[in-house]
Amino acid sequence: MTLVSSPAMVEVPASTSINTILADRVARSGDETLIERRDTPDGPWLPVTARQFEKDVLAVARGLVARGVQPGDRVAIMSRTRYEWTLVDFAIWAAGAVAVPVYETSSAEQVQWILSDADVRLAVVETAAHAATVTQVRATLPSLEDVLVLEDGAVPTLRTAGVALSAGVVAERREAVRHDDLATVIYTSGSTGRPKGVELTHGNFAHLSMNAAVGIPEVLQAPGARTLLFLPLAHVFARFVEVATIAGNAVLGHAPDIKNLVADLGSFRPTYLLAVPRVFEKVYNSAEQKASSGLKAKIFAWSAGVAEAWSRALDTPSGPGLGLKVKHAVADRLVFAKLKATMGGRLTWAVSGGAPLGERLGHFFRGSCVTILEGYGLTESTAPTSVNRPGQIVIGSVGPAFFGTDVSIAEDGEVLLRGPHIFRGYRNQPELTAEVLQDGWFRTGDLGRLDEHGHLHITGRKKEIIVTAGGKNVAPAVLEDRMRAHPLVSQVVVVGDQRPFIGALVTLDGEMLPGWCAANGLPALSVEEARVHPTVLAELDKAAAVANEAVSKAESIRKITVLDLDFTEENGYLTPSIKVKRAKVIADFAATIDELYGAALPTPTR
Repeated sequence: MTLVSSPAMVEVPASTSINTILADRVARSGDETLIERRDTPDGPWLPVTARQFEKDVLAVARGLVARGVQPGDRVAIMSRTRYEWTLVDFAIWAAGAVAVPVYETSSAEQVQWILSDADVRLAVVETAAHAATVTQVRATLPSLEDVLVLEDGAVPTLRTAGVALSAGVVAERREAVRHDDLATVIYTSGSTGRPKGVELTHGNFAHLSMNAAVGIPEVLQAPGARTLLFLPLAHVFARFVEVATIAGNAVLGHAPDIKNLVADLGSFRPTYLLAVPRVFEKVYNSAEQKASSGLKAKIFAWSAGVAEAWSRALDTPSGPGLGLKVKHAVADRLVFAKLKATMGGRLTWAVSGGAPLGERLGHFFRGSCVTILEGYGLTESTAPTSVNRPGQIVIGSVGPAFFGTDVSIAEDGEVLLRGPHIFRGYRNQPELTAEVLQDGWFRTGDLGRLDEHGHLHITGRKKEIIVTAGGKNVAPAVLEDRMRAHPLVSQVVVVGDQRPFIGALVTLDGEMLPGWCAANGLPALSVEEARVHPTVLAELDKAAAVANEAVSKAESIRKITVLDLDFTEENGYLTPSIKVKRAKVIADFAATIDELYGAALPTPTR
């Protein structure tokens, strides 16, 4: 199978925009709660009705217009995920302007590039520290007229500025926005080079959000549906859910500090979440570590086996048998109920994207506490372009094509996409746009296959394919994803291009290391000590052996080097969306790779 299509559930009129999505929700929900917000990290969740949110949006939009923001002007937002981000986002759209998100961890150089390339006129930042970052490069941003700080009263300032302005001005602006108008420019964090500005229209968001609300009602329309956003709203994935939640009938909350996530989940009690696989890996590994020895460890291992058996039985015509049902009830009481409580107690669905989840985690969570709907998408596809749906789940896949989407596999295995959610182009880069948008198809750069169910499986990146000295093509993602499942492992970069065999650079998870050492009879070890300890190295060899089960002998990892640091966003080796900057790692650790192979690559001769 090389082509699948999924019909749209909703045809979006040309007059539709993100503004009309909010207006429709207000018409449906009125004085019902749309958002719950907190004024302090430990304070109560305060309801904001649909009508009140719209009123606040229009008040801030009037302030933007009063400060000179014109239709089509770019306004930047640099902040953590918080209520004010969503408020300002919708206010920018109501004013007919274009929102430009900036990761709150961005450096001055990154901020300079984004604000200059997007020709930003106004920036709304969260803190004085963010304002200082902008100030460092302000002299190189002639179009930037002002910087407003949320923690210094940016929202009240905008409300006050708009009081004297006629409400009709914003109403006209809001109603004038159409399907094809630009909504946002999202700069891909990128693993190499400068970020690219992806231009997404109101129609891109409207198509996906409105189709998701109708096509996946179990998630977005269920009675009492609510979600807590904790991923950065600078990322397209969170931004899509922000809009889709309003297109449905769910309540939205924001969690700005992931360190408080467990407590926030417990108090907010979401019914669905979006997350990246690393979050689920952490949840699983933490639960496993808490039951690290003796009877508790045996109970957890037995329960994990029951969860997988239960999940696999769900895919059979007869479903789980009586004996399995009894085991599942016992495991639920002993283990699963505690996991559910950790995530708030009401969580039914989770949407995972950004990297492969893996069958092990998929089966464990579906069989224990929450069904993870694994999906696939890119900034250029406004987030989801395929996703497993309730009743159409193939664990290990990223699901069938999203509503209104065509997915095709090219002769070289590249995944091609077509549909109303595909971006209109890269800002100021017509040549690059023409390179990836060809004959109506978007060339993703990802490799994949379509199974007999029409579900997509992502197998790697074209640019990351390793070709060994023996001519074997190896997709590193399969090996890396399986190795990262081990609690000791934080990150993996598989190497071996033009080398005699496949190797791997591994970093240790400093948070999991103490518990693992205690459970395995070792004294407390630092990362530096653990990376050379024979017991740790033997355990990593076992993890590599498990990963190798998924590939041929020629593709298997033969040798590991454990680094003395982890990859983080702060040290430049991770993007804000937790993707490893492979090219930077390979360049910076070239000497380490040479040591792994015992020699440097020979210099090519003419």
